[in-house]
Amino acid sequence: MGHRAKATPSRVFHRENMRRLKPARAPIDCRSMFGLDPFHLALAVAITLFSGFVKGAIGFAMPMIMLSALGSFLTAQQAVAAVILPVLITNIRQALRQGWGPAWAATWAYRWHIGMVVLFIPVSAFFATRVPQWAMYALIGVPITLYAGWQLMGRSLALPIHHRRRAEIATGIVGGLIGGVSGIWGPPLLVLLLSLHAPKDEQMRVQGVVFFIGAAVLTVSHLNSGLLNAQTLPFSAMLVVPAIIGMGLGYLAHDRLDISQFRRWTLILLVATGLNLIRRATELLGAPT
Repeated sequence: MGHRAKATPSRVFHRENMRRLKPARAPIDCRSMFGLDPFHLALAVAITLFSGFVKGAIGFAMPMIMLSALGSFLTAQQAVAAVILPVLITNIRQALRQGWGPAWAATWAYRWHIGMVVLFIPVSAFFATRVPQWAMYALIGVPITLYAGWQLMGRSLALPIHHRRRAEIATGIVGGLIGGVSGIWGPPLLVLLLSLHAPKDEQMRVQGVVFFIGAAVLTVSHLNSGLLNAQTLPFSAMLVVPAIIGMGLGYLAHDRLDISQFRRWTLILLVATGLNLIRRATELLGAPT
């Protein structure tokens, strides 16, 4: 009969060392994954789902809703980083909804505006990690509040345009400079489209193209600036899923909603959240250093 080998001191020593070297199983902690507790993680998902729904239903306001709402419990830099990938992916869908041909035609028709957005987003994105928190909150909250408040008052954003190329260049520069820091470059484009009296279908298509190209440039710019990093990039990627689901639901609901009322309540929400960001900016500005 065989006998079990007697454990020698060297074998015992080796076994004990292996036990010590074996890593302990760490508990799963949402905070260690995205820097958020489960409640705020679920809240971020719900905000993204709703903003995607609004985008699908009325075609705008997704980044403004996400930035203003996420900015209420994230730092301004974290909020901007979180928005980037959902905006990029959903605008691919919006830009190509009618096919490559119309998307390319829209790109060429608004090439001067797009060119300035592409040129100036990286310029201002460089400062996104260097701007103080209060200034970031103000740069996000003030444009959102002014834009939504102006719309709520029933005032037209259309301006008299006598030279289209100059108008495209000017609005593109403004959009790029604001967008690189705040993640929002849509309002100057909307002013341009309304001033040119572009048809509704063209507006939707051009917004999708410009937002997609701008988001692609913003993604690359913030990979270089450090705003998108090992902590913020996975969180932004995770939010792509609720954004796409919400957008699909918005497309389905488009014909069933009272769009004018839904749009009005969305603008009211934007004013409220924008004012909250301005409040945070003033509190941080007045806080002792």
